Amino acid sequence: MEISFIIEKLVLVLIIFALTMFFALYSTLAERKIAGFIQDRYGPNRAGIFGILQPICDGAKLFSKEEFIPNTPNKLLFIIGPGIAMTVSLLGSAVIPWAEKFVIAGVEYVPQVGEINIALLYVVAVMSTSIYGIVIGAWASNNKFSLLGGIRAGAQMVSYEVAMGLSLIALVMMTGTLSLREITEQQAGFGWNIFFQPLTFMIFLVCSFAECNRTPFDLAECESELVNGHHTEFSSMKMGFYMFSEYVSMFFSSALISVLFFGGYNYPGMEWVADNWGVNIANIFALLSILAKTSFFIFFYMWVRWTIPRFRYDQLMNLGWKILFPLALVNILLVGLGVLLFK
Repeated sequence: MEISFIIEKLVLVLIIFALTMFFALYSTLAERKIAGFIQDRYGPNRAGIFGILQPICDGAKLFSKEEFIPNTPNKLLFIIGPGIAMTVSLLGSAVIPWAEKFVIAGVEYVPQVGEINIALLYVVAVMSTSIYGIVIGAWASNNKFSLLGGIRAGAQMVSYEVAMGLSLIALVMMTGTLSLREITEQQAGFGWNIFFQPLTFMIFLVCSFAECNRTPFDLAECESELVNGHHTEFSSMKMGFYMFSEYVSMFFSSALISVLFFGGYNYPGMEWVADNWGVNIANIFALLSILAKTSFFIFFYMWVRWTIPRFRYDQLMNLGWKILFPLALVNILLVGLGVLLFK
C-alpha cells in the first residue's frame, strides 16, 4: 500500500472527524436555540454573539467537573462504556460519500474514507453495536435506575432494528446494490428514492429516532421515571461522551437519510456546473448540498423532540412490533411486486 494513499486516508479521517465533532458540538447550541424558539423564550445568548461560544463553555465545564466513580465491582466496564458509545457513533461516517471527486494537481481525491460494496451492511452492523456502550455503562453503574434504562434501551433498539433492517431490504431490492456511492449515483438529478419509496422512508425515519434515543423514544434516559436513565452515575467527560455520542449518531443518521432517500451530494444542474465551472466547484456545491440536507434532518430531529411528548414504554413496543414490523413486511412485498412489474 502506497504511503501517499495512507496519508490521504489519514487526512480524510481527521477532516471527517473534525466535521462530525463540529456538527455535534454546535448541535447542542442549535437544540437549545430551537427549544427556546418553540417555547417562546431566549436560548443561550450570553457567551459570545448570539451565544455562539456556549458549546465551548459547556465543553470546558465537562472537562473541569469532578470525575466520580461509584462503588461498583465493574469499574473497568464503567470506564469503557462511554468510550464504546462514542467510538461506535463515530464509525458510521467512514462510508458516507460526501462528493464525487476533487482534482488537485492532476490527482483525483474521493471524499469518502472507505468505499466498500457492502457499505449498507456495514452501517447496519455499526448501528446494532451502539447498544453495547449503553448497556455496559448501565450495568456497571450498580444503580437500579441505570440498569432499567439499559434494559429499556436494549429492548428498544432490538425492536426497531428489525423494522429498520426490513426497510433497508426493500431499498436494496430496488437499487440492486449495498454500496452507498452507487445508491447516491443512481439518484442523480431529481431521481431521489423518496419519490419511489415513501413508505420505506417513513419506516426508516421513525426507526432512526429510536436508534438515536431521541424523543419520543428516549425511554433509556426518561428523567421522570429513571432519574437520568443509563447515565445517572456518570460525570465529567464520561457524561460528555454519552451526550456527544447521541449528537454524533444524530448527525450520522441525518447524513445516511440524505444519502439513501434524498440524493446525497446530488443536486439539480450538477453536470452543468461541472461542465462550465469545473469539477472542483461542482463538488464544493455537492458537499454543501449533502451538508444542507443533513442539517435539515438534524433540525427535524430537534423539532420533533420539542413538539411530541414521550411515549409510554408499552406504546413504544406496540409501535415497533405491531405496526412497524408488519408494515415493513408489507412494504417488501409491494416493492417486490413493483420491481417485477416495472423493471
